Amino acid sequence: MAKIYITREIPESGPAALKAAGHEVIVSTKEGVLKKDELISALKENNPDVVLCLLTDTVDSEVFDAAPNAKIFANYAVGFNNINLEDAKEKGVTITNTPGVLTDTVAEHAMTLICALAKRVVEADSFVRSGKYEGWGPMMFLGSDLKDKKLGVLGAGRIGTRVAEIASNGFGMKVVYYDIKENEFIEKNAAAKFYATPEEVLKEADVVTVHVPLLDSTKHLINKERLEIMKPTAYLINTSRGPVIDEDALVEALKSRTIRGAALDVFENEPELSEGLSDLSNVIITPHIASATEETRGKMSEIAAQNIIAFLKGEEPPNKVKSV
Repeated sequence: MAKIYITREIPESGPAALKAAGHEVIVSTKEGVLKKDELISALKENNPDVVLCLLTDTVDSEVFDAAPNAKIFANYAVGFNNINLEDAKEKGVTITNTPGVLTDTVAEHAMTLICALAKRVVEADSFVRSGKYEGWGPMMFLGSDLKDKKLGVLGAGRIGTRVAEIASNGFGMKVVYYDIKENEFIEKNAAAKFYATPEEVLKEADVVTVHVPLLDSTKHLINKERLEIMKPTAYLINTSRGPVIDEDALVEALKSRTIRGAALDVFENEPELSEGLSDLSNVIITPHIASATEETRGKMSEIAAQNIIAFLKGEEPPNKVKSV
């Protein structure tokens, strides 16, 4: 029997599978995110054999040292930029993630944000709730149609491709995309046109949706210079990682109407927002909930558990993250 420490409450399907496999499961009782020092203290106190961590946990050599018996950290997320993979390799710790279950859910959220921006849903809702609505008017909250507009996809992985499919086949949008290489699937299923640089996409697109991983090469992929080459009528959507957008530059672009609007589910210094962002009426902000459905979060919990169970049996975890 192994002692498994989970850094925050997650859907019960995963912990239940771990318990059914005969393991002891301890779940943090702290409300909200464990700060790094709190995580280290909890690991020292519980001395687990396995850690099931979250994207909000900063995991590096100090954290690995606090749990010397734990040779697997199962990340409850697709991304793993919260974990120092070099430190994990040095300490001989296996890292796993939960890929493949978020695609439709995150794509649907991205498309929801696109529609809400174009139709000014959040602004209109606030207007009515504040008691300002006095009757229909022909110029009230004029938004934008999506049919025949051009969707620019930055990052044509599974999620970016799915957004393109929905936009093309469901809304009649035209699709252009940028990635480090061409993707035949997005071209076939969304009639997408490839561009070799982000600039080419940004210049043409009426809506830009970002779906890149957070790497050194993608930090501030969207910066002041690139915002300035977008159409003044364009919308920017981000459901990937906050630091791929220079948030201060975005605030200024929204204030000056360099672009028409933006919708963010992730933030550069999450959970903090850049000064002035929440005051703007032409931005929609949601609290990192693109994958937040009962179905998807439950599957993530199950996959994290399956990775752990396989490891403890001496098998290769299905979703082992490759070492650096």
